[in-house]
Amino acid sequence: MTLDASNPFAAPSSLPYELPDYAAIREEHYEPAVRAGMAEQRREVEAIATDPEPPTVENTLDALERSGRLLSRALHAFFNQVSADATPGLEDVYERLSPELAAHRDAIYMDARLHARVRALADAAEAGELSLEPDTAWLLRTLLKDFRRAGVGLDADRQAELRRLNGRITELEAVFGRKLLAGEKASAVLVTDVAELEGLPEDAIAAAAASAAERGHEGAWLLDLQLPTQQDVVGSLARRDVRERVQRASESRGTHGDENDTRATLLEIARLRAERARLLGYEHHAAYVAEDATAGTTEAVNAMLARLAPAAVANARAEGAELEALLRRTVPDAELRASDWAHLSEAVRKERYALDDALLRPYLELERVVRDGVFEAAHRLYGLSFAERTDLVGYHPDVRVFEVFDSPEPGEPDQGLGLFLADWYTRPSKRGGAWMNNLVDQNRLLGQRPVVVNNLNIVKPPAGEPTLLLWDQVITLFHEFGHALHGLLSDVRYPSQSGTAVPRDFVEYPSQVNEMWAWDPEILRSYAVHHVTGEPMPTEWIDTMLASRQFNEGFSTTEYLAAALLDQAWHQLAPEDVPTSVDDVLAFEAKALAEAGVDYAPVPPRYRTTYFNHVWGSGYSAGYYSYIWSEVLDADTVEWYRENGGLTRANGETFRRRLLARGGSQDPLDSFRDLRGRDADIAPLLARRGLGTVGA
Repeated sequence: MTLDASNPFAAPSSLPYELPDYAAIREEHYEPAVRAGMAEQRREVEAIATDPEPPTVENTLDALERSGRLLSRALHAFFNQVSADATPGLEDVYERLSPELAAHRDAIYMDARLHARVRALADAAEAGELSLEPDTAWLLRTLLKDFRRAGVGLDADRQAELRRLNGRITELEAVFGRKLLAGEKASAVLVTDVAELEGLPEDAIAAAAASAAERGHEGAWLLDLQLPTQQDVVGSLARRDVRERVQRASESRGTHGDENDTRATLLEIARLRAERARLLGYEHHAAYVAEDATAGTTEAVNAMLARLAPAAVANARAEGAELEALLRRTVPDAELRASDWAHLSEAVRKERYALDDALLRPYLELERVVRDGVFEAAHRLYGLSFAERTDLVGYHPDVRVFEVFDSPEPGEPDQGLGLFLADWYTRPSKRGGAWMNNLVDQNRLLGQRPVVVNNLNIVKPPAGEPTLLLWDQVITLFHEFGHALHGLLSDVRYPSQSGTAVPRDFVEYPSQVNEMWAWDPEILRSYAVHHVTGEPMPTEWIDTMLASRQFNEGFSTTEYLAAALLDQAWHQLAPEDVPTSVDDVLAFEAKALAEAGVDYAPVPPRYRTTYFNHVWGSGYSAGYYSYIWSEVLDADTVEWYRENGGLTRANGETFRRRLLARGGSQDPLDSFRDLRGRDADIAPLLARRGLGTVGA
């Protein structure tokens, strides 16, 4: 199959940094490009597998890394668009292509001829007959592991069964994402009396009115849902009944027995993943995932979560008792609900620290936070600068394109490094949450420089109004840009080792480190400026914010751990133990939370089973623990920065060269050890989370 030359993916983009030509790309271009890309890569791999010459790095490893360029161009653009600006047509294409893509990968990694060539190179290296560069040696080791985990050693019948499982799982993951997005839109809370929105800031009310009008509800207000259980608006809404409506809408997603019910889909995914793991020789899916991560085993994951959960829940219960006492001042004998927590904790924070979101938001305007916060920290640490390219377009009108320039050493002229695409605002066609994608992977083999995207889901204000942020949204901006930096500052030879191509339980580490600069007093004073008066945020407020960092930490740790433990519970099941009825899904969830000791009703999991897109529709299955696992490394690295003088160019360069630039070109824990001089210490994490010396 060949691709029509008029298709924008037929040749590498001629735009700067090979940015996909979104002015030319149409929905109908993706499917033929992906199909042609698969066919092209199959021909390329066949040539490698049948090469009569003895295997070498150049004719086998390098050739594999060079293969699939058309497919890569099309898929990078497609996967980003289907998550950030989906249409029914794109979703249909995704569901059609998903099993074919799984089969395509199987065809490569189950190819015994190809495996034999790679194995021969490894044997030659082990015998001392072949000298390899460290990144090539790591690539070779990774490939052999990938072949084994893909089932290259299985007999023909079991390989056929594995192909069937892979195709169906991939198809169902796409179905889950589609149902979740549709269900999220359908679950938005419609308000017809503005009095019910008491407490909500004026700009948020205006945004709700705009959202309602856009969906055909003129004169009403629509409260769109975010992906997590906790909804930002609940912290502001004064009326308890309205808060409860929003909370129930959030927690009941995927359970309504309609076309957007996700329960049957996720049960089939769980069972098929368990069957696949057994076929490959693993006890369960979680064991299969852990082997390919820095954790190594589910025992290590379980031990970490079990060590943290009791103290976190104890902290949450203490916080809850205080909130319930506050609630009963106005509602005697009331029991604390999940829908009360954010609202009451804001009241406590305001009372204790004389601060709340309503006071802070005018000082947290999006443009200023990005320019003088996110970008400024990157400039001071890494010498990066950013220039908006209004001549370049993204995949949606809201997308902004920035060229990133690099000054490797102070005083040297800036050099073009890559592109950063910013897609800040929510819309019905975008899935919930926040994430980073690559459109072009940095690599020296093909001479490509990085193009990365950050997606958030900030409510867009009416035209002409400023975008004022909650503090959690500021942290999310810095977090996602940490992922972007991992991609932008990558300096590797092979595309498969670029930037964030590291184990799932390591990938969150650099992004979590980048959150520290949101709190840095110098950076905070730079971006925390009143959007009308230009006055800086009062120094005493900043000091109070810094002093309040552990406030509500019991809640945030417990809601996270509950989700991570839920993920493990589902994925440590044998196939025969997966529930068979949709009516058993919530019962299984309740039992799992109770057995883990995190069943505290006022603090539900950050994601409940039926809308847990990370594990059913994305790449975090049995890996949601990775955030806390990575945070051990992150908290220890924050200590390293403090020990060495904090926000300095020298520290930034060290972190860049020893860790960010290396991507997945070596064992990532070796990168950490090179930076820190030792293995990670959990003590800084325990102190940050207010967990003391628990489990020590």
